[in-house]
Amino acid sequence: MQKDNIRNFAIIAHVDHGKSTLADRFLEITKTISKDKLREQFLDQNPISRERGITIKLAPVRMEFNYIEKVYTLNLIDTPGHMDFTYEVSRTLAACEGAILLVDATKGVQAQTLAHFNSAKTENLTIIPAINKIDSNFANVNQTEKQLGEMFGFRKEEIIHVSAKTGEGVEQLLQSVIKKVPPPNIYEGSLSALIFDAVYDEHRGVIIFVKLAGGSVKKGDKIEFLQEKTVSDVLEVGFFAPGLIKKEELTAGEIGYIVTGLKDIKRTRIGDTVILSNLNNLNLKPFAGYNVPKPMIFFGMYPKSSNDYIHLREALNKLSLNDSSLTFSNEHSAFLGNGFRVGFLGLLHAEIVKQRLTQELGVEPILTMPQVDYKQQNEQLLEPYMELSVFVPANYVGAVMTVAQAGRGRVIDIQYHELNAILKFEMPYASFIRGLSSKLKSATSGYASIDYKIVGYKNADLEKLEVLINGNVIDVLTEMVYVDEKIHAANEKARRLKDTLDKQQFRQIIQVKVGSQILAREEISPFRKDVLAKMSGGDRTRKDKLLEAQKKGKHKLVSISKVQIPQNSLVDLIKGNF
Repeated sequence: MQKDNIRNFAIIAHVDHGKSTLADRFLEITKTISKDKLREQFLDQNPISRERGITIKLAPVRMEFNYIEKVYTLNLIDTPGHMDFTYEVSRTLAACEGAILLVDATKGVQAQTLAHFNSAKTENLTIIPAINKIDSNFANVNQTEKQLGEMFGFRKEEIIHVSAKTGEGVEQLLQSVIKKVPPPNIYEGSLSALIFDAVYDEHRGVIIFVKLAGGSVKKGDKIEFLQEKTVSDVLEVGFFAPGLIKKEELTAGEIGYIVTGLKDIKRTRIGDTVILSNLNNLNLKPFAGYNVPKPMIFFGMYPKSSNDYIHLREALNKLSLNDSSLTFSNEHSAFLGNGFRVGFLGLLHAEIVKQRLTQELGVEPILTMPQVDYKQQNEQLLEPYMELSVFVPANYVGAVMTVAQAGRGRVIDIQYHELNAILKFEMPYASFIRGLSSKLKSATSGYASIDYKIVGYKNADLEKLEVLINGNVIDVLTEMVYVDEKIHAANEKARRLKDTLDKQQFRQIIQVKVGSQILAREEISPFRKDVLAKMSGGDRTRKDKLLEAQKKGKHKLVSISKVQIPQNSLVDLIKGNF
C-alpha cells in the first residue's frame, strides 16, 4: 500500500454534536457498510454507548474512497466527547495526522470543543472545521462561523457546512480530508508501531490496535513491546471495517490490529512501541506514548449478597481487561463485609461501569460514598485541585460565579466572545461529587458546558464525618467534610437518614460525629405492638405485667439487634450525596 494514499484522521467535538452520526454518513458514502445493514451510531457497538447516545470508547474503521481517479484509504477513529474520557481522545490524536473539528450549529462552540481543539494543536494535527446540523430549524450558522473565526482563527471560506443527518455537505468534507490532511510520516527500517488501544478476547487473548510508523508485520513474526519487554508471537494481523478483517501483512502508515495470544492484558501497555524481537534494539527509541489515565474518584463496591463476592471480583477482572483506567483493590466493611475499592475517571465512568456490571455480567453491586484521591503528607491531608472551564451565554456569568464560589472556586480568568463567555476557576476536584455539574446546569437553564484538568494538590481542612445507629458505626456512610461545613453536613445527613430508614421493632438512635464530638442526633421511634389486642377482659394487674414485659423486651432488642439499612435506602443516601 502506498503511504501517499493513506489518510489517518479523527472526528473531535463536544458531546452530542454529531460525531457518531457523521461517521455513519462516511461509512455510507464510502460503501464500507451497505445501507441496508447500516444502523444509527454504527461505530458505537457497545450497547451502553447506544443506549446513552454517547461514545464511550474510541472506534477505528478503514474506508476506501475514490477521488479524482485515485483510491484512498481513510482510517477514521471516532472519539468520545465527554470530559471523563478525554484520555481516549488523546490516544486517538497521537495516531492521526488530521482531525475534523465538528460544531453543532444549534449550540455553537462549547467546553469540549475548546479542549479537543487545543489537544489537536498540541499534536500538530491539520484541523478541518465543520459546522453540523445546518438542517435544523434552530441552527445559527452565522453565529457559529463567527465563533470559529474569533476563537480559533478559522477563515469563513475554510469552514464546511454539513448535515450528518441528511448527508448534505458530507462528501465535500470527506474530499477535504483527502486534500488537506497529510499522509503519515514513514520511518525507514524495521517494524515500529504505536499501540493506541487494546482489547481482550477470551479465545484469542490480547488484541492490540496499532499505527505502523515504519516497517511491516505479518503472521508468524515475533514482536516485543519495547517498554514492557514482553515478547509475543503474531497470530494474525488485519484492519477494522469496522469488524476485524484479516490480511497478510500490515505495512508502514497503516492502522490495524495484531492478535498476540497473550492471556494477560496487563503485560501490554497502551502507548508502548512494538518492534520485531529478533533485532538488535539498543538504538531504538520508543514513541512518547500517553499519560496513564489516573483514577480520580473512588467508591467502595460490594456485592448485595456475600455469596456474590467471587462473581463481582471476576466481573471486575473482565472489565479491567478492556478498560485500562479501571482500578480495584480489596476492601472490607464491618457493615457490608468483603468488597473492593474501585477507582474511576469520573462519575460518568462510575455509572457506566456499574451499568456494564449489571447488564453484561449479571452483577448488581452496591457503591458506597464517593471519595476523591486524597493524599497524606506528614500530618497534612492534601486534596486534588482542578482548573475548571465553564462555557456559557454571557448573561449567565453571575449565576456561574455564584455556584463556583459556593464550591470553593477562585476565578482565574474570564473571556467574552460575542454573546458567550469562558470562565476559568481553580477549585477542589471534590466539587464534582458534591453536585457541581447539576448545580451549574440548573443555574444556567442547561446552557453551561464544562471541562477540567487536574493542576495539583493543596492542603485540605477536612475531618472525617461518621454515622452511628444505636452506637454502631455505619462505615460505608463515612465521608470527608470541610471543617467549616461539618455541622451543616452532619444535620443534613442525620435528617436524610431519619427520612429514609424504615421503622423497626426497636428504637433507632442516629448520631453523626466528628472524632468524639456528636454534631447531630435524630431518633426513629419503634413500632408499638398492641400486646393487649387479644385481651377482651381481665384485671388491670395482668395488663400492666404484659406492658412491662414488652418494655423490657424492647430494651433487650436494642442492645442485641444488628443494625440494618435496607439496600434501597442505602443507595438513596449515596445518590443524594452527588
